[in-house]
Amino acid sequence: MPSRRSEVPRDAVHHPLFARFYARFSVAADSKAGIADLREELLAGLGGRVIEVGAGNGLNFAHYPATVSEVVALEPERHLRQLAVDAALHAEVPVDVVPGAAEAMPVKSEAFDAVVASLVLCTVRDLPRALREMWRVLKPGGELRFFEHGLAPGRAMATTQRALDRTVWPLVFGGCHTARDPLAAIGAAGFEVMSYRTLRVPETGPRMPTSSCVLGVARRPPEAVRG
Repeated sequence: MPSRRSEVPRDAVHHPLFARFYARFSVAADSKAGIADLREELLAGLGGRVIEVGAGNGLNFAHYPATVSEVVALEPERHLRQLAVDAALHAEVPVDVVPGAAEAMPVKSEAFDAVVASLVLCTVRDLPRALREMWRVLKPGGELRFFEHGLAPGRAMATTQRALDRTVWPLVFGGCHTARDPLAAIGAAGFEVMSYRTLRVPETGPRMPTSSCVLGVARRPPEAVRG
């Protein structure tokens, strides 16, 4: 696949302990917290060429519809990337797993019909830059599908999230930040938010710093020029 020179080393993200924890936790969350159903909703109706940013261990791959002609799956963390390669072998659509970071995608501009961001915007080092890259690789009119956790609506939990982000949370959870506002960031990057819904994950049980989530669709406007 033609590419442009990346500004990020192949293994710029290296969280071996967290990667192994996440690989186990995410599989359990898919079945016990209803994440698998949300992945299905996130990817429904996609078609053409898709780039998935931060594919992790490849749990989305089984949910891509047959109308997708190709998935390029970027994953910067070595252990998770190998798990994603294994998952790609069992996918019903062609999936090419490659090293790469959201802030410097090694692909051509305006090459994809859709970008998928699934539980990844919390961990990127430079969120505005990552969203600029998503804009760049999308064809005009292309969709950004997003499922992310973020800033809680309640003051008490939001205060807790900000405190965690300043201290232990990113260190323990592989660079994750709990108090980012993905919906606002997507809009600020110039995307047109078409639809979204807020939700709590899991729906029942104790409320966690990562429980406040948003799932939706935005697009790069067909004729818009970024300022």
